[in-house]
Amino acid sequence: MGNRGMEDLIPLINKLQDAFSSIGQSANLDLPQIAVVGGQSAGKSSVLENFVGRDFLPRGSGIVTRRPLILQLVNNKAEYAEFLHCKGKVFVDFDEVRSEIEAETERITGSNKGISPIPINLRVYSPNVLNLTLIDLPGMTKVAVGDQPVDIEHQIRDMLMQFITKESCLILAVTPANTDLANSDALKIAKEVDPQGMRTIGVITKLDLMDEGTDAKDILENKLLPLRRGYIGVVNRSQKDIDGKKDIRAAMAAERKFFLSHPGYRHLAERMGTPHLQKALNQQLTNHIRDTLPGLRSKLQSQMLSLEKEVEEYKNYRPDDPTRKTKALLQMVQQFGVDFEKCIEGSGDQVDTNELSGGAKINRIFHERFPFELVKIVFDEKELRREISHAIKNVHGVRTGLFTPDLAFEAIVKKQIVKLKTPCLKCIDLVIQELINTVRQCSNKLNSYPRLREETERIVTTHVREREGKTKDQVLLLIDIELSYINTNHEDFIGFANAQQRNTAANKKRAVPNQVIRKGWLTISISIMKGGSKEYWFILTAESLSWYKDDEEKEKKYMLPLDNLKLRDVEKGFMSTKHIFAIFNTEQRNVYKDLRQVELACDSQEDVDSWKASFLRAGVYPEKDQTDSDDAAPADTFSMDPQLERQVETIRNLVDSYIGIINKSTRDLVPKTIMHLMINSAKDFIHSELLAYLYSSGDQNALMEESADQATRRDEMLRMYHALKEALHIIGDISTNTITTPVPPPVNDSWMQEAR
Repeated sequence: MGNRGMEDLIPLINKLQDAFSSIGQSANLDLPQIAVVGGQSAGKSSVLENFVGRDFLPRGSGIVTRRPLILQLVNNKAEYAEFLHCKGKVFVDFDEVRSEIEAETERITGSNKGISPIPINLRVYSPNVLNLTLIDLPGMTKVAVGDQPVDIEHQIRDMLMQFITKESCLILAVTPANTDLANSDALKIAKEVDPQGMRTIGVITKLDLMDEGTDAKDILENKLLPLRRGYIGVVNRSQKDIDGKKDIRAAMAAERKFFLSHPGYRHLAERMGTPHLQKALNQQLTNHIRDTLPGLRSKLQSQMLSLEKEVEEYKNYRPDDPTRKTKALLQMVQQFGVDFEKCIEGSGDQVDTNELSGGAKINRIFHERFPFELVKIVFDEKELRREISHAIKNVHGVRTGLFTPDLAFEAIVKKQIVKLKTPCLKCIDLVIQELINTVRQCSNKLNSYPRLREETERIVTTHVREREGKTKDQVLLLIDIELSYINTNHEDFIGFANAQQRNTAANKKRAVPNQVIRKGWLTISISIMKGGSKEYWFILTAESLSWYKDDEEKEKKYMLPLDNLKLRDVEKGFMSTKHIFAIFNTEQRNVYKDLRQVELACDSQEDVDSWKASFLRAGVYPEKDQTDSDDAAPADTFSMDPQLERQVETIRNLVDSYIGIINKSTRDLVPKTIMHLMINSAKDFIHSELLAYLYSSGDQNALMEESADQATRRDEMLRMYHALKEALHIIGDISTNTITTPVPPPVNDSWMQEAR
């Protein structure tokens, strides 16, 4: 297309404005424009009408302009007007234009004098205009009139600010000559947002209404109350002229005559009047557009890039293509399979940084939650010793046994192994819940087709539920296999000889000393009387729990050895949002300062469980509920003879050793079983069978029925994308190497601060 030159810059911005207004969005682009601001009855509307050479703006008392009017003037041989909200309708009669502005204003604001920031877009084509884009804004007022809201002044001010705070907006500050310029509302608000005066152009109206013997010569010469871009004077038609339907062309001739004949303005005549104001604004806006084009281009590019991914799936959308639904179904199912696998196996793209999900959550269930549940079951010391004692006595019957009986060991071990069923089944339930959540999460991308999403979720969830039964059967079978044969020849089993020599404390395995098991923030929950709760940085090692002032780990507050410590649950306080657990000393000693137990608080129950699992690795176990066990236990349980006591101790050590082996094996095999029978099976099913199930589930056309929301969203997205693309294409054709008027030098505008 070649270089279309700078004269096309304003129509170019008009095109961009239309492109984005037509889709009901501005794309957050600050397009260069001129905002007309001034007090009520300052003559703003008359200035705009003089530009066009036609009466087309509503008139009256009070606030007449109640919505921003974006007025795009386009130099053209024919004369007519168009509204963006009346697409395809051409207005030749400008009285109709006025009526339409009034009707459109009332449609949004109602018939009272309320205002709205939603703009009306009007484009006027005429041989009498220069290319220009202006925004006519409501006149500033101090007092609410009639049924206007009492805060009308603030509402108007906020609306003006929406436009004039943008760096891309030039400000046309209109002030009548028969008022005190130093108190001009227009200049005050312009100064607030443009203190350097780089964007403000002064317009003085009503020069013909000044008191006899006074003039505004010093102001127009920019000597008195100077502005960086200076002032331009205009003479509009009087109310009498307007009522008498005085022709604007005649008014323009009268304006020219006024400046040429007035002794104070004669020497300025060439720089005054509506035609000069139009030229000056055209030049200023053109320069301004040229200056803002590079920034606008980069903003358009970044917006387009952000849309690129979302639009990718819609780009080649052909509603009339008969194979479209089949292609879409295949793509959707394929994508669902890929997303599901990524969620489970993990991937570098689209990583959720807010919470654990999918495979990461299942990993936590396998290696933190499941081992924790296993340990919780096994360590019930008092109950276990009582059971061993009963088992030994029952095996011996009426005789007093000389030796420790094998059968008592087997009976106790089998009873302990059976207890493993509950945590194993709970582990499967937790994994199933997470799998179903993952299926729902991955099916979000199928939202475009509600029936397809519904069917996919139903089919995959049904398959997972079917596999649940098989997985539970297999895990229970693993436990039954363990029950079927107690292998006392296992290489890790301590045997009778060693069991008699070892006591419980020696048998307690600890991790490598000084090995850091976990770091993180916890709140020590203390009553207000003792200083209140405070958050610290905790470090748990195999031997101690230390806490520091912060995660720089420089200022250590305390170090607590882990010997004789246990965990217990603490109920949440009435007003507390935190989840709490406590550590205490089994020998009834103070744990920290004068506290028998230290209460530690986390933000979620999941964090509490995770910390408990970390304490387990360090050898700190949860306390067991001792409900009724003391009362239920017969007296002879605790008054054993020394021989029975030795036998109980031996079997206790044997059980501890053997259950340790079973636990290790269970912790290893249960996750493997779940992975094989449930998770891998679900992945295989989605990849190889889901499509067939979907085809057989019913009418394919009904399945691929698009949601109304999705169709609207796609249309909007594509319109926005193409608007951005077109905008970039338009801007790409413009050469900005052109001669421009330099910005005038700064002036002393301290008068404005004084006036304020």
